[in-house]
Amino acid sequence: MSDQKSVKKVTTHVLNEMKLKGEKIAMLTAYDYSTAKILDEAKIDVILVGDSASNVMAGFETTLPITLDNMIYHAASVVRGVKRALVVVDLPFGTYQGNSKEALASSIRIMKETGASAVKLEGGKQVVESVERILSAGIPVMGHLGLTPQAIHKFGTFVVRAREEEEAKQLIEDAKLLEKTGCFSIVLEKIPARLAEEVTMSLKIPVIGIGAGGKVDGQVLVLHDMLGITQEFSPRFLRRYHNLYAEIKGAVENYITDVRSQDFPSEKEQY
Repeated sequence: MSDQKSVKKVTTHVLNEMKLKGEKIAMLTAYDYSTAKILDEAKIDVILVGDSASNVMAGFETTLPITLDNMIYHAASVVRGVKRALVVVDLPFGTYQGNSKEALASSIRIMKETGASAVKLEGGKQVVESVERILSAGIPVMGHLGLTPQAIHKFGTFVVRAREEEEAKQLIEDAKLLEKTGCFSIVLEKIPARLAEEVTMSLKIPVIGIGAGGKVDGQVLVLHDMLGITQEFSPRFLRRYHNLYAEIKGAVENYITDVRSQDFPSEKEQY
């Protein structure tokens, strides 16, 4: 019985209960079966199959080039490794903006072809029509406000968003609108901690922060950043829990040395 309890599925309802109880939600990105399995066994609450795969998996400078087919491939791989976590998939750039029918079609493909539990999209009032249409098919939607990486060319920079009063006011309005429309949760990226706290307190749905301070309902980081696989990206909000770059590089160097010196394979490692 206790074993069954340990794999109790995290749902949108569970996240709401966590907010009510004041339990913090832990969320990380994953893009493949093997790491998703590790995250799930560590009891992460939410796994985001992020369009950050464009950066960390494919080597692009922005999240814009990744396609819906790419996202579906990564998401299906992740879902196969997960028993417990809620799996949320980013709708990539160009699959929902300005076209609610396309937003619904993209979301349906994600749900049918990956087995994920929800989709995530960026923006406020300008995406409400898309959110409504996706929700009409019974697909849960997570919002994303603040720094929205898909709009990088509009902003022209990755600086902290909503420092000015007008933008802050708009962000609060957008957050309330997304909640009213039916989003089950919202990610706030790179905004002042005080503003994030204000938004979190004014909403009934869970708010997940990335560079939004500690007074939100949960945190999300990109796995490759927090494990120290990526080295070139060091924003203030990032805590590196490991230096896997150095560890993996060291292991590979040891392997090369052992192969060249004929130390590997040894007698015991042969048939």
